[in-house]
Formats: sequence, C-alpha cells, structure tokens
Amino acid sequence: MNTKPKIAIVADWLTNYGGAESVISAFHELFPDAPIYTTMYRPSKMRELGNLKNIHTTWLNKLPIKHQLLLSQMPTAIEMMDLDKYDIVLSSCHSVSKGVITKPNTLHISYCHTPMRYAWEEWDLETRLKKFPRILHGTIRRQIKKIKEWDYCAAQRVDEYIANSSYISSQIKKYYKHDSHVIYPPVHTSKFKPTDKPTENFYLAVGRLIPYKKFDLIVETFNHLKLPLKVVGIGPDYKKIKQMAKMNVEILGRVSEDELKDLYANCKAFIFPQIEDAGIVPLEAMSAGRPVIALNRGGSLDSMKEGVTGIFFEKQTVKSLSDAVKRFEKMKFNPQKIRQHAEEFDVERFKEKIRKHIELKWNSFQSNL
Repeated sequence: MNTKPKIAIVADWLTNYGGAESVISAFHELFPDAPIYTTMYRPSKMRELGNLKNIHTTWLNKLPIKHQLLLSQMPTAIEMMDLDKYDIVLSSCHSVSKGVITKPNTLHISYCHTPMRYAWEEWDLETRLKKFPRILHGTIRRQIKKIKEWDYCAAQRVDEYIANSSYISSQIKKYYKHDSHVIYPPVHTSKFKPTDKPTENFYLAVGRLIPYKKFDLIVETFNHLKLPLKVVGIGPDYKKIKQMAKMNVEILGRVSEDELKDLYANCKAFIFPQIEDAGIVPLEAMSAGRPVIALNRGGSLDSMKEGVTGIFFEKQTVKSLSDAVKRFEKMKFNPQKIRQHAEEFDVERFKEKIRKHIELKWNSFQSNL
C-alpha cells in the first residue's frame, strides 16, 4: 500500500474455531500488527489461532454464559467498540461485527460469510426455536424481529462488502441491497495430499450432524444403493443417523486429523448434499485428489468444476442423489487435476487476493476523501 494505514480486525466472537475464525486467522497473518476486536474470546477453544496477545473484548466477555444466549446483547456490545483511531476496519462477519460504528474517514470492509441467518432465514430460526420450550417461542420471535431491523441498519454502515461465494453475494444484494466482491474463503490445501494408490472402496461424508446438512439423506440413499459409506462427525442428529444406518454404512463419529486425512485420500468420492454458503470440506477432499458429488446450489457452484472435480445433482432427494452416484460410478477422474483445482483456493492465494483488494479499495477511498 502507498501509505501505511492503521488497521483493526473485528470478529463476531471467538468462542469456537470454524470457517469465520479461519478467515480471522488469515487476516491476522496478513496484518500481524492489527489488533483484533471481538465481543467474546475463549482462548482454550481457539488454540488454532495461536497465542494472540492484542485482543480487545467487550463487557460480554466477563459473563460465564455461552454466546448463543447473548445474541440480543450483541448489537449494543459491538456498537460500543471504539475504533476511531483506525484508518481501515476489516470485519469477518456472519452475525454482528458489520455493525461497528466508524468515523467517516475510516474505510470499513466486511468479509461476509452470510447475512445473519437466524434473522433472515426462517428455516434457521425454526431450528433454533426447537432448543427452547414452546412457551418462549413468541418472546424469541419478537427479539429476532428487533435484531433483524438492527441488522439491516447495521449493514448500511459497511463501505465495501466481500462475499465468500457468488451465492452469498446474491444474498447480500437481496437482504442488504449492497453489491459485493467475491473472494472464496481459505483452504489449507497443504494439509491434504493425494495418495498413489487410493483404496476407493467407500464413499465419504464429513461434517456436523445437524438437520440442514442432510446426513439423513446421505444415509438413506446409501442404504438404498447398498454401497459402502463412512460418515465422520458428531452433533445433535448423531443418534438418529446411527439408528438409520444399515450394515454398509459406518458412523465413525469424531476422528483424529490424521485419520481424516487418510479417509479423504482413500475415499471413492465425497458426498455433499447441503446448501452451504461456501463449503470448505469438499475442497479439503479435492485437496486430497478426490472427486465430489454435490448439490448444484450454494457455494459448491464456485468451488467445483463439473466433470473435472466431480459432478452435481439437482434435488435433495434419494432418487436424485442415487442417480448421481450411479452416473459417477461409470466415470473416471484425474486426482492431479482435482488437486490443482483445489490449490486455487489455498490460504496463501486467499491472503494475496485480500491484500490486493484492500489496497485497491483503500486507494480509491483516499482519493474520495
């Protein structure tokens, strides 16, 4: 950059490591001197970020309560952050961090993982409501309505949006009425490598066992096909999925990182039937040279090449997925070409794209001051 702007990084919360947190990690590597602001920070749950020292939290961090129970307080907490001394604020947002208040001469760039799901997506709200007694549903809905109104107003404070996929770019336009630039989230492709002679005697599915990820559809399909399937993951639907599985389906639960690498490298194909904002897990499988059978919606449309890295199927039904698997069985894929495609999404390429985009927007922003 022509000048050395003071940069601050903002996260919704840092209480468990996932896709949004991997972006924070990449931002921190890119701008190691930039402080990180967040509503709550649990170091024991965030070891992947390393020993971070320059982290600023809000009053919510002092409460011994899970962040999910404090969502109604998050907007107030995020608006109280003092970011006046920074030239650029870079937020990684799936909830409230877009709502920070900045000065007119501060450029706020928000990397958006999704518009706030529980505010805008009825299916997400319905899933969350099931965790609470029915007598509380009316109160929760009224709270969510207020948060939705706040979320739209907060979204207008952002100067520039980066979307994590074309799908999320369309959601930002739909809900926030903003354009955005797409930069796919980072994948640590170096962790996964193709093997010379994969066994290819089983299909693989990996993820948290929750309803929208459609593990019930995967298991039901492979029960029908009678083909070998391994499922990695834990979550609220674990017992249900375990009970559904027939002899050809193994529910492995949690596995070690080394075991997961081995499963990726040796599977026949990776099954991905859900609608995801981006979807890092299929790219991990591709990093190991393995093809993917994915629903043709969501982030998969950005991360896959039909006939090169795998195939798409049309509907979240047993018939549609079964037909895709049968079609896949007659095809051949080149592991090296799949791996090369995955490398386009590597964390180092992500950081370079982010650096160039921020530089471009900062120069433009300065010229208009």
